[in-house]
Amino acid sequence: MTVITSFGPRALTKITECPQHQTHCLCQMGFFLMGFSDKPEQEIILASLFLVFYLVALTGNVLIITATSMDNSLQSPMYFFLKHLSFLDLCYISVTVPRSIYNTFIHSGYISFRECIVQCFAFTLCAAFEMSMLTVMSYDRYVAICLPLRYEIIMDVRTCVHGVIGVWISAVITGTMHTAGTFSIHFCGSHIIHQFFCDIPQLLKLSCSNEYFGEIGVSVFLSLMAFLCIIFIGLSYTKIFSTVLRMPSAEGRAKAFSTCLPHLAVVILFISTGVFEYLKPSSDSPSALDTLLTIMYTVVPPTLNPMIYSLRNQAMKAALRKIFQRKLCFFC
Repeated sequence: MTVITSFGPRALTKITECPQHQTHCLCQMGFFLMGFSDKPEQEIILASLFLVFYLVALTGNVLIITATSMDNSLQSPMYFFLKHLSFLDLCYISVTVPRSIYNTFIHSGYISFRECIVQCFAFTLCAAFEMSMLTVMSYDRYVAICLPLRYEIIMDVRTCVHGVIGVWISAVITGTMHTAGTFSIHFCGSHIIHQFFCDIPQLLKLSCSNEYFGEIGVSVFLSLMAFLCIIFIGLSYTKIFSTVLRMPSAEGRAKAFSTCLPHLAVVILFISTGVFEYLKPSSDSPSALDTLLTIMYTVVPPTLNPMIYSLRNQAMKAALRKIFQRKLCFFC
C-alpha cells in the first residue's frame, strides 16, 4: 500500500492506492480528476471560460424552452423536438461543467466512487439522448422539406410523442449498459483520471486486468447503433439537399441551405469527435487532444445548438420579443 504526499497543482495529501482487486478501498476513496491543466493559473482561466460557455448555454436553452412552451405559434413538431433538445442540452452540459468549475476554484479534483457512477450514467444517458434526438430531428426536417404536403399527417402529435419516448428509452438502456459494464470491472493502482469528469475511456485505463473487454463489447455494440444513426442522418440530409437543389427559387434554396447546413455542421462535430475519442487507441500518457476532443462533444454542442437551431429562426425571435414585451408591460 502506497501513500502519496502530494498531487501536482491540486496539492492533495495522503492519497492511498489500493492493492490489486481491493475495490472496497476504492469505493471509499473515489477518484481524482486532473482537470484542464497542470498550471493553476491556466486552469483558472480555462475554468472561467467554461463558466462563460455554461452561462451562454443556460441562457439560450432556457429561452428556447420558455418560448416554445408559452407561444401558441410554436407548437409544430419541429419546435416540440427543439424544446426537448434544449432540455437535454441543459442536462448534458450540467452533468460535467459545473462540477469541473467547482473543483477548479476549490483546488480539489476529488470525486467519490458513487458520484462518479452517477456522473457516468447521466453523461452517457444524455449523450445517447442527443444522438437519438438528432436522428429524429433529421427525419422531421426530411419530411418537412421533401414531403411538405404530408408533413402534418406523418408528424402528428402521436408520432412526436412516441418518438421522444423511444429516444428516452434508448438513452436509458444505453446509459445503464455503459455504466454497468464500466463499473463491473475492478480498479486498482492510480485513482487519477486524466480528464475533467468521469470519462469512460479514462476509467478503463484504471482497470486491473482484461475485465474491461466486457465494456469494450458494450462499446462496440453501441457504436454500431450510433453508426446506424449516422447512416440514417446522412441519408436524410442527402434527400434534403437533393430536394433543395431542385427548388426553382434561388431565395428558397438559400433559406433551406442556411437552415440545414448549420444543423449538419453541429451533428458532424458532435458525432465525429465523440466517435473518435471513444474508438481511438488508448494511451497511458494524458494528451491535450483528449481534453480538446471531449470539450468538442460535451460543451460546444449544447452551447451552439440554441443559436443554430432556434435563435436564428424568425418565428423564435418574434416569440421571444412577445414574451419580453409582455413581461415589461406586467412590470409597468
